[in-house]
Amino acid sequence: MSQTTFLLSPANVSGLRARQLTSPRASFEAARLYQSPEGVPIALAFAFMSALYFRGKIAYALHFAPLEDIFVIAPGFGLVPPDWRITPERMKILARTEVDARNRNYRKPLERDAVSLAKKLDSDAQVVLLGSVASGKYVDILLPAFGDRLRFPAMFAGLGDMSRGGLLLRAARANRELEYTSLTAPRHKTETCDPVEVAREWARSVSDPMKTKR
Repeated sequence: MSQTTFLLSPANVSGLRARQLTSPRASFEAARLYQSPEGVPIALAFAFMSALYFRGKIAYALHFAPLEDIFVIAPGFGLVPPDWRITPERMKILARTEVDARNRNYRKPLERDAVSLAKKLDSDAQVVLLGSVASGKYVDILLPAFGDRLRFPAMFAGLGDMSRGGLLLRAARANRELEYTSLTAPRHKTETCDPVEVAREWARSVSDPMKTKR
């Protein structure tokens, strides 16, 4: 079986939940870790900041791959492991680095780490992006590095963030890995296919596995 490496897109670090995490008055676990000298693991911080979507991404990736085959896109830093720590100084860089392929401060570190990772992977490995493929903010940088090894969950096309997060959580809980497809497949919602209904039908088949055999 070929190796699968997961790349997780980042959370929004400028929203309300990010401000809650970084508040010096906050006392919940992730906030206490953020305030500590070591910092808070990026996976924990992003799961809090983006709620369902990143929680689904990290739960799914950890279920289907070992920790060493999972990387998070950290704007300004490139690809980092899930246990990489966010400190207040690192948070400043994350917050001011716009996720845009035209932004050198974002593009160069991600480009560097993607090329380095690509060289370490076997030719038949697959690199699964758990993030948006509709725009170029990730794909334009990752595709030149990984080529046709870069994949994404086929059911992601046309789904919103919350729907994707729920889909990933259900897949992990059911131990049902999603089908991955290349970047040549449709990445947007099509008129002939309602992505939400496709995801719902898949969820029904997971909750009732005999349904597909009738």
